Amino acid sequence: MRSLVAIPVYNEEKYVRRVLGRVLDFAPEVLIVDDGSTDKTPEIVAEFPVKSIRREGNQGYGQSLRDAFRYACEHGYDWLITMDCDEQHEPASIPAFIEAAEADDADIISGSRYLKTGEGADTPPPDRRAINAEITAELNRRLGLNLTDGFCGFKGHRVSALREMKLTENGYAFPMQFWVQVRALGLRVREIPVSLIYNDQSRSFGGQLDNPDTRLAHYRRVLHCELEKWSHRLPASALEGVAAGCS
Repeated sequence: MRSLVAIPVYNEEKYVRRVLGRVLDFAPEVLIVDDGSTDKTPEIVAEFPVKSIRREGNQGYGQSLRDAFRYACEHGYDWLITMDCDEQHEPASIPAFIEAAEADDADIISGSRYLKTGEGADTPPPDRRAINAEITAELNRRLGLNLTDGFCGFKGHRVSALREMKLTENGYAFPMQFWVQVRALGLRVREIPVSLIYNDQSRSFGGQLDNPDTRLAHYRRVLHCELEKWSHRLPASALEGVAAGCS
C-alpha cells in the first residue's frame, strides 16, 4: 500500500520545522502544500526531503486540500493522509491511520478529537466546539452519518474514492462539501481517536468568519447548497428544511 501524508501550510514558520522533523519519523513520503506563505516557511520546507506545491497567492485551506487530493490521484498513491501544521495533530498518530487503512473496511478514516478525551486533553475555544457540535449533529441527521467530529482535518482517504469527488470549496467550509459527497457517493466512513490539542486558541479564520454567528451561517449555507446539488443521490430526508437559495 503506497501512502502519502499531505500538510497544508500558510505562514507556519513557528511550527513547520518541528512538525516535519516528527512526521518524517512516521511517513517516508510527505507533500507540503504552501498556500502562498510570506514568512520563512518555504525556506524551512526546502531543508527537508519532501515534495512540495507552492502557490504565489493565498487561495484557502480547502484549495490546499484539493491540490493534495489531485496530487495523490495523479501520482498513483493508494491512501492520502491529511494533517495540519500547527502542532494540533500528533504525528505519532499516523501509524494508526495506516493500520486502519490496511484493514480495508473504510474509504474515509476520520480523526475525532472527541471519541476519547481525558487527562491532558486541551479545551477548545467555546465557539469552535459549539459550532462543531451543531454542524456535526446536522450532518449526522441529514446524511445518516455517525460522526463525533465533523471538522477534524486529520484524515485518511482512499485515493480511488477521491477521484469521484467534485470539490470546489476553497475555504474552511470545505468539510461541508466533503461530507455531502462522501454520503452521495456511498463511501464507507470510520472514525478513530486523535488527541485534542489547541496550542493557539486565537488563530483566525480570516475576516468576517472570525464572528461565530457569521461562520455558522456560512457553513450552513455551503452545506445546504451542496445538499441541493447532490439531491439526486441523497434521500429526501436530507433536504428537509433546506432553503439555501443557491443559484
